[in-house]
Amino acid sequence: MFTPGHQVDLLQGSQEFFPALVQAIDRSVHEVRLETYIFSVEATGALVAQALERAAQRGVKVFVVMDGAGTDGLSLEWVRRFAAAGVAWRIFSPLGRTGLLRPSRWRRLHRKLCVVDGRVAFCGGINVLDDFHDPNHGALAAPRFDFAVRVTGPLVESAHAATLQFWWRLQATRIVRQGDLTAAWRALLEAHKFDPDKPDHAGANRAAGAVAQTRADLILRDNVRHRTRIERAYRQAIGEAQHDIIIANAYFLPGRKIRKGLVHAAQRGVRVRLLLQGRYEYFMQYHAARVVYGDLLAAGVEITEYQLSFLHAKVAVIDGHWATVGSSNLDPLSLLLAREANVVVDDVAFAQNLQARLEHAMQEAGTRVDSTAYAHRPFIQRVLDWVAYVVMRALLFVTGKRY
Repeated sequence: MFTPGHQVDLLQGSQEFFPALVQAIDRSVHEVRLETYIFSVEATGALVAQALERAAQRGVKVFVVMDGAGTDGLSLEWVRRFAAAGVAWRIFSPLGRTGLLRPSRWRRLHRKLCVVDGRVAFCGGINVLDDFHDPNHGALAAPRFDFAVRVTGPLVESAHAATLQFWWRLQATRIVRQGDLTAAWRALLEAHKFDPDKPDHAGANRAAGAVAQTRADLILRDNVRHRTRIERAYRQAIGEAQHDIIIANAYFLPGRKIRKGLVHAAQRGVRVRLLLQGRYEYFMQYHAARVVYGDLLAAGVEITEYQLSFLHAKVAVIDGHWATVGSSNLDPLSLLLAREANVVVDDVAFAQNLQARLEHAMQEAGTRVDSTAYAHRPFIQRVLDWVAYVVMRALLFVTGKRY
């Protein structure tokens, strides 16, 4: 699974991510491809939009895809600015009048990927969204807690192929709606040329291997060929853990197999620590997650809830060398329905850097969940937890998914 020859840099929050992303875009020569769930040009988000505009103005081919649930559209000003600059952009699966009432609309573009000139890639959980602003809750007193990575090396080819393939599939869908089936077929054939699983790594290995030997890989999740890859990567790493597991997840409702893996790890003496969302953001995710606390706490799993701001991270560190940073939560929406992308890294220095940041967040901005207090939480809270959990399972049943 791991390929050597990478340089992987950890970026915390948009305060580290945006400058690195903007710098890469400003240095682009040929092409920029960006995919994101939320694309907001408010506050510091405008820095990314402006960099894309500048790149297109100097002749770089710029392609942007944003999700229709996370981003309902661009302002008229930015529609005009992108058109004038030559930025090509699409909204994946616009909600329309029915919104999310149709189960087919639950299959979202949740991954956050950017590839610049086929030489550097960015992947993580950070949207194009200012860290001090929440779309539903307004201004934040402290920045959102999240991570991304900047990568050079072989996996960049896989990321590039994934973004190319997705763009051409979007083109085919768009052309079908226009009634030109011949052109749509040509677009599908173009998409078929790009397979993220079969990039030519030889050149990238030669280029990166002389300066970097970090082992890493890109793991994608979709609804066709890669339905369980991210879940399987987590399960394997948890099952092989010897002494320490740390997982930070914004929306945590893992399926039975991952829950059992965490319980078994704790029972065999592995220290298992979870950093989870402590602030109320969405009813379903907030309450449904708390139903699974009981079995985990009983097995000795340590649960800390992040309180300083909204936790948006989807990261993990296991045994001080295996780490992952990406867009996938351990919940049914990510593991069963959405398009996701995670980078997995096998490197002591990278893993320990991420672990130190997670441990600092636990100590300075978290509240440890007490098993006794959890067992005696108010009756109304227990009712709300179970209502959210049952509704979540019912919605999954509607989609035909087992979890």
